Amino acid sequence: MIQMGDKIPAATLMEYIEVEGNGCSVGPNPVDVLAASAGKTIAVFALPGAYTPTCSAKHVPGFVEQAEAFKAAGVDEIWCLSVNDAFVMGAWARDQQTGDKVRMLADGSADFAKATGLTLDLTTRGMGLRSNRYSMLVKDGVVKTLNVEGPGKFEVSDAATLLAQAQAGV
Repeated sequence: MIQMGDKIPAATLMEYIEVEGNGCSVGPNPVDVLAASAGKTIAVFALPGAYTPTCSAKHVPGFVEQAEAFKAAGVDEIWCLSVNDAFVMGAWARDQQTGDKVRMLADGSADFAKATGLTLDLTTRGMGLRSNRYSMLVKDGVVKTLNVEGPGKFEVSDAATLLAQAQAGV
């Protein structure tokens, strides 16, 4: 499993972007994780799936609500990662009204989740291999904090915990 001080793995995520006003899609577009994080501080949070109860009711809304506080703490971007396709993540972004506050990035084949060792096998529940629920603060591609949830928990990967770590200058 990835640890604090490790470089995040090379991977390509996908992002669905729409042109505001005319509804024409510009995405899905590939996002090279290493290039997109270079020289930036990124608040990353990952979750098992789009539209799932805890993810939709608590996890994403917390980061949307605290987006300005994250910026004030020196965070350049907030990324939400999930093992879904870019079209689902785009629709979920509209539903959650993430706007320019949270980038909703698809890890469709779980390549990033596998590379970090943060997978969650939900095959018996009909969901296949997913991402574990976690958050991390990444500075210039290096993991500075890592908050991994226990099975079925939502206690340490929330926006308030990661924001406090960002404000502490970790």
